[in-house]
Order: sequence, then C-alpha cells, then structure tokens
Amino acid sequence: MFRRTTPGAPARPDAVARPPVPFGQFIVKVHGRCNLACRYCYLYEGPDRTWRGRPAAAAPAVLDRTADRIAEHAATHALRSVALVLHGGEPLLAGAGRLGAFADRVRERIPGGCTLHATVQTNATLLTDARVATLARHGIRIGISLDGGLARHNTLRTDHAGRPSWPAASRGARLLADRHPDAYAGILTVVDPRTDPVEMYESLLALRPPALDLLLPHGNWTTPPPGIPDPGTPGAGPGPARPTPYGDWLCTVFDRWWPAGRRETRVRLFEECLALLLGLPAATESLGLDPVNAVVVETDGAIEQVDSLKSAYDTAAATGLDIIRHSFDDALRHPGVAARQAGADALAAACRACPLLTVCGGGHYAHRYRAENGFTNPSVYCADLDRLVRHVADRLAAATAGDHR
Repeated sequence: MFRRTTPGAPARPDAVARPPVPFGQFIVKVHGRCNLACRYCYLYEGPDRTWRGRPAAAAPAVLDRTADRIAEHAATHALRSVALVLHGGEPLLAGAGRLGAFADRVRERIPGGCTLHATVQTNATLLTDARVATLARHGIRIGISLDGGLARHNTLRTDHAGRPSWPAASRGARLLADRHPDAYAGILTVVDPRTDPVEMYESLLALRPPALDLLLPHGNWTTPPPGIPDPGTPGAGPGPARPTPYGDWLCTVFDRWWPAGRRETRVRLFEECLALLLGLPAATESLGLDPVNAVVVETDGAIEQVDSLKSAYDTAAATGLDIIRHSFDDALRHPGVAARQAGADALAAACRACPLLTVCGGGHYAHRYRAENGFTNPSVYCADLDRLVRHVADRLAAATAGDHR
C-alpha cells in the first residue's frame, strides 16, 4: 500500500541544522482520477505509476483522519492559518457537497485563532452554478487549470473519448467570472513557448482571473522539457550560450504586464520575482530559498511530497508514511522534506556561487533531477531563469530610477 521512500539531496557537511518549518499547505487528493486525458499530463502519462494502485476516491475514514492530522499539526505548531487544497485528478468527481463537508470538518477541528483558506483546483469542465454555489457556501475558492484562453490553446486537453474539453472549461471559467467572482481564485497555466506570449496572456485576461500562475513544464536533465536541448548537446547546460525559449516567453509577457496602466491581474511568478529582488519574502516553489511547506495526502492516506516530483521517476514523491500511523511531524523529518527545507545548503555548488541565488533559489526542485545524481543540480531551466530574473531586475531598476522605458 505504501511505497519506498525518496532519497533527498544531501545537505553540505558544514551545514547548520535548522528546525523544520511546519507544513502550512495541505494538498488532499479527494479524487485520484480525472475526467480528462490530457496528452502531456505528467501525473498520468509520466514515469510515476503509483496512482494505478490507489483507490479512485478517498474513503470517508481517510478524510476524517486527515482532518484530525491537520488539526493536530496546527495545534502543535500554533499555526495562525492553514491552506487546504482539494486536488486530484479532478476533485469535483468527488462531488461539491463532499468537498464542502470535508472543508467544514477541517475548519471545525483546527484550533481557535487558526484560519482555514480552502481552494479546489479543477479543470472547470464540471463547474455548474449549483456546484459553485455549494463550494462558495462552504468557503472554498476555485482555481482553474487551463492551457490558455482560446480553444486552440487547449487542443491537448481532451476527454477519454478524445473530445475537446474547451467548450465546458470556458463555460466554467465564465460562470465564475460572471456569477461568482468572489469564489474565483485564478487560473493556472503551463508556459508553452510555441504560443504567442502576448496573445496567450491576453486570452487569459479575457476570462477575468484575479490571478495567474505561469508554471514551467515539469521537465528535468534526464527528460528535458520541449524546446530545451538535450543535455549532451554543446551549449545545452547552464550559461549564456544556451537558448532560453521559456525565459524569452516570460520576459515578453512581463513587458506586457509590467507597464499596464492598471494592474489587470496578479501574476504570481512576476510578483514574487519582484519581491525577492527587493529583499522581501516570497512563497513559491519556483523561486527563492524559503522552505517548502506543502505536503500531500493521497486517496489511500499515504503522506507524500508534492506531485511535481512524480515527473522525475516512479515513487519519487513517496515517503513510506500514512495518516493512520504517522503525524505530519513525522513527515517533516523525512530526508526528502528536510532537503527541500535546507535552502542553499542542499543546492549544487554552481547555484551556491551564483549571484542570483537569493532570487532564483536553484529553481523548482523537480526540475533539478538527473538520473545519475538525483536533485543536486542546477535547474534544467537555469538559463531561462537567469534570463527572466535579470530582465525583471533591469525593468525594476529603470522604474525606481524614474526611467519608464
């Protein structure tokens, strides 16, 4: 039922041990299957196969125990707030009422003075007015995953019969914007450098999201993402000689977003890059050195590291722990979790010597993987991140100097 553990990146021998940072984000897989069959999905089409042996939906006993464990962790660490992310697969397959009841259970059991921030991440195809109203009534905000704001951006997002998901997904997004804007958390989209960046951005704006998350595809040195040269190719590694298709795409979107006369939407990646350049804290897996504080509960009750690790190899996210026998404090002591909280001490030497270290932070952990040596490498997107961070820094410097180029 529970799988082998994941080796974590070793910390440097001279690293100073730090107390673990409590989990603040609990990603609960309420349903482990999806009504879509996106052809690029790293979860169901990638190297990890653990989902095949798990129940489709989390049993009531698993959800009940999870609520207890979250409350226990919040009480142990006197947390002032916790984030509950209802996830899948497609979580709405579990039913909006069941999602609402689970959120209520967690909210009732966490200590007084601790606030629950609940969201559901959905492909939007199952959103109806009644379901959205149910989720909103239970204090659950709704995040949508899309490849872009036009039908042609979403051609790889089909159902299991090969039918396009866009008509239903776009209806769901517009329903949120028109009738339930207070429940609309935003849109998550994966960067595709083959698309026109400004057109893509503006197509998403048309869906009126309060926030956008622009994510890099989950690739690594062993399985490079589309458009990144094979690691054995000259100039493929970190450095100015390597092409930067993802960095170029993001810089173009930044230049459309940054000088707009009004803030049309929040773009998390850009806002956090700016915050880090200004020396402010920022919480993201993609940038910075802040410890990762997210943990996953699978449909069978297994406690796992974040799903993005499943893009590296089979069982990469496993810890060998479960919510029946183990607490979330037990998960904090897992070597893979500890490595993700070790900051610069767990990074490759090239990253520790980089002048952009405090902003880039080595990039997303999953993107550092190489089969030969694990995760102690620069990100496969090192050159792209260098391009983006330096570009944003230049624009910020110009703005603070009064130069509005």
